[in-house]
Amino acid sequence: QVQLVESGGGLVQAGGSLRLSCAASGSIWAINRMGWYRQAPGKQRELVATILNGGNTNYADSVKGRFTISRDNAKNTVYLYLQMNSLKPEDTAVYYCNALVVVATGTVQCWGQGTQVTVSS
Repeated sequence: QVQLVESGGGLVQAGGSLRLSCAASGSIWAINRMGWYRQAPGKQRELVATILNGGNTNYADSVKGRFTISRDNAKNTVYLYLQMNSLKPEDTAVYYCNALVVVATGTVQCWGQGTQVTVSS
């Protein structure tokens, strides 16, 4: 079983910064891709940023230059981070960690429980 646990959300004023963290643990053989998605009220879930095993990153146009995704492989846990700078009210959403995980029985897509980010104007 694989668990993704997010932390770091909160309330911040426009122009401020937050850092989200996600810890992936469990019966993981490998993680091919990790990413952050977000869902605002009344809207569909959208991609924010992804990072591949080799370190290649991809960002939504709306966050380019403001957000930075990174990954850290520890012994039994893989950590995913999202540094968010120059936050705007339109960044308000629930942010979800996502991972494409190789386990004993194949490849599965895993999601965290989400963490709320609220940016006030």
